[in-house]
Amino acid sequence: MSDRHFLINGAGLGLRRDSVNELLKNSPSSFPKQIGFMEVAPENWIGIGGKTGKQLHQFTEHYDFMIHGLSLNIGGPTPLDEKFVHQVKDFMHRHQIKAYSEHLSYCADDGHMYDLMPIPFTEDAVNYVADRIKRVQDIIEQRLIIENVSYYAAPGQQLSEIDFINAVIAEADCDLLLDINNIYVNSVNHNYDPLEFLQALPGDRIAYGHIAGHYNEADDLIVDTHGAEVIDKVWQLLDQAYQLFGVFPTLLERDFNIPPVKDLLIEVDKIIALQNQHKDSTKGSFAHG
Repeated sequence: MSDRHFLINGAGLGLRRDSVNELLKNSPSSFPKQIGFMEVAPENWIGIGGKTGKQLHQFTEHYDFMIHGLSLNIGGPTPLDEKFVHQVKDFMHRHQIKAYSEHLSYCADDGHMYDLMPIPFTEDAVNYVADRIKRVQDIIEQRLIIENVSYYAAPGQQLSEIDFINAVIAEADCDLLLDINNIYVNSVNHNYDPLEFLQALPGDRIAYGHIAGHYNEADDLIVDTHGAEVIDKVWQLLDQAYQLFGVFPTLLERDFNIPPVKDLLIEVDKIIALQNQHKDSTKGSFAHG
């Protein structure tokens, strides 16, 4: 694999309101040193000032940051919310955010659905979504990073999930947020080989990765909750991803049942340990822009 350059490095942790006060008990100079970068949802912080805004600034001054959106609705039928995208761009500039990632899904029609819905895996949808991604990229003046999502049904499917993702990335000329847990969840729910799926992805488009826990509803149904510890099979899949693509920045997501920071750092340390095992097989990454 050729030398690559990432915008962020190491192992990351999603910054959640539940953890802010705990982390701020210490001065920024005492923040956890093993955290290489952090991530927030822009919808939860745009327009927030006062004490909370100042708290966020303490973190963005200390760590590199990515933003991971929840409501761009990149595959939805309603017009793209360009006003919001401009707000995101301003937010990124104010806090020196490295890049913007979003879900390859939709979440709104006439109203917000409060969930991430699967985009139909069709050629028409590829072109539609790619055009919307290109428009976002024109506004933010850099590549958008799209995440492979978990899904529970595929209405009107014409393409496989992997072919759909690859076609969107190629047509839009965007980057990939590789969610390892989502691959595992989908592989169980839709009965495919997660390693074969990994092997078919464009490794040179990986900007960073996510790893998270989930909930087993049944033997053949997993719900992507981000509310539990990462299981061994997902850790193994991350190990295989590093073998295939080299080490890429990887963030621990935890959105529910959030434990104390010291417990989260145990899993961050597991990411670091895996990365260190593979550090001799990669020397950097591709440039983004």
